[in-house]
This record gives sequence, C-alpha cells and structure tokens, in this order.
Amino acid sequence: MPFISGKVLLDHAYENKYAIGAFSAHNAETIQAILWAAEEEQAPIMIQVGQRVIHHIGLEQMTKMIEVFAKDITVPVCIHLDHSREYNQTMQAMQLGFQSVMFDGSSLSFEENTTTTKKVVEAARALGIGSEGEIGKIGGTEDDITVAEEDAMITSVEEAVSFVEATDVDYLAVSIGTAHGIYKNPPKLAFERLNDISQAVKKPIVLHGGSDVPNDQIEKAISLGIAKINVDTELRQAFTQGMLDVLQKDPNEYHLAVSLGQGREFMKAKVQEKIRLFGSVNKAKHFIENQNIVML
Repeated sequence: MPFISGKVLLDHAYENKYAIGAFSAHNAETIQAILWAAEEEQAPIMIQVGQRVIHHIGLEQMTKMIEVFAKDITVPVCIHLDHSREYNQTMQAMQLGFQSVMFDGSSLSFEENTTTTKKVVEAARALGIGSEGEIGKIGGTEDDITVAEEDAMITSVEEAVSFVEATDVDYLAVSIGTAHGIYKNPPKLAFERLNDISQAVKKPIVLHGGSDVPNDQIEKAISLGIAKINVDTELRQAFTQGMLDVLQKDPNEYHLAVSLGQGREFMKAKVQEKIRLFGSVNKAKHFIENQNIVML
C-alpha cells in the first residue's frame, strides 16, 4: 500500500468516529513493531518521527528506514514529523517525502505561531500532505521539550477558532488536560472544552500525551472529535520491559537479536492494544477499496 496523506487519514477517522494511532518510532525494531501491529490489525497508522530520534539518528536516516520496512506492508502508512519547532526542518521533512508535518509554535506568541504555521500549511497543501498545528501548551516532557505544569494551559475555544481561521491547518493539537509521559495521578480530560472546540472548528482534533490515559476517557475523547492520538512513552516502556525480560531470565544473553527482538514483540503487543482501543481495526479496508484516494 503506498504512503498516504495524513489529511486523508484523519478526515476519514473524524467523520467515522475513530482515531488514528500516531506511534513514535526510535529505531529499526520499533518501526517494525508499529508496522507489524498495523498489518495484523489491518489498521491505518501514522509513524511519528520526533525530535529526540532526529538528534540521535537523523531525519533522513529514519525516513529511509521506515520506507524500507514499509515496502511490503498492505495497510495505509503516514510518516509524520512530530513537534518541529523549526520551519526549515518541516521543509526538509516535506522534501524527504513525509505525508504529514507538525509545526509546534506553542511556545511562541500567537502572531508568531500563526504566521509560521500558515506558511507550513500552504507548503503542505501544495504537496497534498497533511498539516498539524498546536494552540495551548501541553505539559510534561517529550523529545527534550519540557513544559512545566504551571505553564500548561487548557486551550480556549476562542483561541482555537482564531488559530484555525488564521492558518487553515488540517488538524489541531489542543491542551485539554493531558501531559507527555506517565501520570502520577490519572488525568481528568476537559471533555466539555473538547466538545466546544470540536463543534467550533469542525476539524480533526489531536490528542498529545496519549500514553497512560484511562481507556474510558480515550473512548469518550474520540466520540467528541479526537481523530489522532499520539503514543510514545508507553511504547518505549513496553520495548524496554521486553529487553529487561530477556536479561532477567538470562543475564548472559548478549545477542541483540534476542533482546531487541523481545522488545519489539512487547511493543508490538502494546501498539495492537492501542489500535483496538482507538477503533481503527480493519479500517484499512476503506482506503484499499477506494484507490481513487490520493496516495503519495
């Protein structure tokens, strides 16, 4: 199955009340875990390339690895640039063939955020790929970007509407009570605010900090307009636990194919769990049957 625009994926998810899992990859085995899980569940997915792995491995190198491993995958796959705070980096991702990009200007003034996001949207639209912007600050740490709890804020309806009107972004990341990382106490999502924003902007909404959110809250969020859910920490946690399981059973097992392979299996199971929770099982069929949908 060819790669597919993030906008095409999320528009269908939004209209049909399910969510696309946006799963962060960090190396070859994590790429395989995501792709193999999606293939088994026949689910469309996004593979996210975040800032830490860009610094560690490289943007082009990760892109090439994903393309190689996805070669024989039959379900729709979208490579997404996550939390870019540099305009030039988003342009580079587009040049490398990404099907979705996020410019994160949440640390900037409203005017600076909208100005740069609009430029990203215009370039993405010219290429037929998806664009994501963020308004409001999401707490926690992801990819070396930290937002203190006291600085995190719930996105207002007014600023969400103003941001969408100013940028025409395809999907919108908002702050509704989640945070990047694992929670000390279960989060309480601001469902009323989410509903109000969704009704006002009429665009797919993105939930960042999707790890460790109680299942019932995830399901309700999807019913109110969440169409993309980012998952990273729980996947890294599962992968590491898989490797530790090998070493705990045999401290002298030094074959990386064994320890990394076990990490891959643990993470694959976690991705499958999330795909089922998000309601995207067997949704690949829609895109496979409708080949008139623009593929990239």
